[in-house]
Amino acid sequence: MSSSSSQAGANAVPDTQLGLTNEEIELLRSGQQAVAAAGGGGGGGGSSSSRAASRASSQGLLVIDSSSLAALGRHFDRVMQHIQQRLEYLFAQSETVTMFVQDRAGNLIDNADAEIRRYQQIMQQIDELELDFDRIRHIRDIVRDFRRRAEELERELERSGGGGSSRRDRHGHGHGHHHSSSHRSHGHSSSGRHRT
Repeated sequence: MSSSSSQAGANAVPDTQLGLTNEEIELLRSGQQAVAAAGGGGGGGGSSSSRAASRASSQGLLVIDSSSLAALGRHFDRVMQHIQQRLEYLFAQSETVTMFVQDRAGNLIDNADAEIRRYQQIMQQIDELELDFDRIRHIRDIVRDFRRRAEELERELERSGGGGSSRRDRHGHGHGHHHSSSHRSHGHSSSGRHRT
């Protein structure tokens, strides 16, 4: 506990024990590195916690303090939002190609083969993005769960730390972070092609 690295080790779990696939582990590690490069994505204390997260990531660990997990969760929310926007664009493109392949009489146009190939490429991109979306959502949900547990532990430690003193009442609920659910509707509502 004398050094920040040993403290990070004590507050971290191996990312191979989170129930993630190899691809998801790689996404988690790259997410931690991205958050570290951005300085934690939060307030003043973000730089030291993000450096700890970066070191942990290079050692195959997930830092489980609430501030690091909050920054990581925000990162994955942004990634998912970007994927959703990209999917919506591709769905619009696929509809345009479908309409373009046939003329008003319902006949195939002269360069229909090229347009069909383009359509197939678009659908392949959609499939890959949907897979990435599902992987990142799985990672983000695990991060959220660890963050919830870390915040509960911090509140418990805060209560026990002030337990011997009558000042506990003055502590009040100052540390209570009520996170109105950052659920964005991540379902592919614009898609009729949601695969299982």
